[in-house]
Amino acid sequence: MSGRGWAVILGASSGTGAAIAQAVASRPGLNVFGVHRGRYPEQAAAVERAVTDAGVRMVMRQADAGTAKGAMRGADALLDQAGPRSVKLLVHSIACGSVGLLATGDAPLHPRQLEKTFDAMAHSFVYWARALLERDLLAPEARLLGLTNPLSESLLPNCGAITAAKAALEIYVRQLALELGPLGHRVNLLKFGTVLTPAITHVYSPEALARLEEAHRAMNPVGRMCTVEEVARFVSVLTGEETAWFNGATIDFTGGMMLRLLDLVLNPPD
Repeated sequence: MSGRGWAVILGASSGTGAAIAQAVASRPGLNVFGVHRGRYPEQAAAVERAVTDAGVRMVMRQADAGTAKGAMRGADALLDQAGPRSVKLLVHSIACGSVGLLATGDAPLHPRQLEKTFDAMAHSFVYWARALLERDLLAPEARLLGLTNPLSESLLPNCGAITAAKAALEIYVRQLALELGPLGHRVNLLKFGTVLTPAITHVYSPEALARLEEAHRAMNPVGRMCTVEEVARFVSVLTGEETAWFNGATIDFTGGMMLRLLDLVLNPPD
């Protein structure tokens, strides 16, 4: 993936997406086309400054990337900015899922909440891959990367819709790897553990966040949570020629987060 090209980052204004945008701007030096919904305007402006300070171009588009229409309009805007065969990296970092029970409780998730969760966190990966392909925007040996987490290995009661969407995303990655592999492209899924992002801090109170960090210190063999910077640096590595043989893979970047889970259940700390 040598030579200047573009990275498309869906969910680029904060959290993991923002860190990835800054990382790939530095290494391998990609221009960045970021899409965000406008919830964190100050963070979005900071990302723009950081990317341009790295000496590359930055286009930050405020729109809903989690729909088929959003993907088509975004790809049209990118084509005007970057031209054909310019996208070397697509990163799907959209965090827009509904939390709640599926069938029990006082207010189980509404069908519209389920549909929006799947559109944003699963279907939109397909929408963007198709939109980029139809407009001949994918550069030779482009990398398409989805992001996931270990929830499918240890369910949380109120995260059923998000977990199911992430499971669908994994199947989409495998299917797209089969379809795009013969064209020279690579499609993978990066699985990492809990990281502190604005979305997490928005959901949990400071007391709950402290308990979350303590739980991860006990759970992870390294004794701490992963950071968004660590995830971002690894995504930069995945753009290199050394990782070109990854295709259709779910890459475990959890640091062994789930290895001690059974032990903690059977032998909880005092």
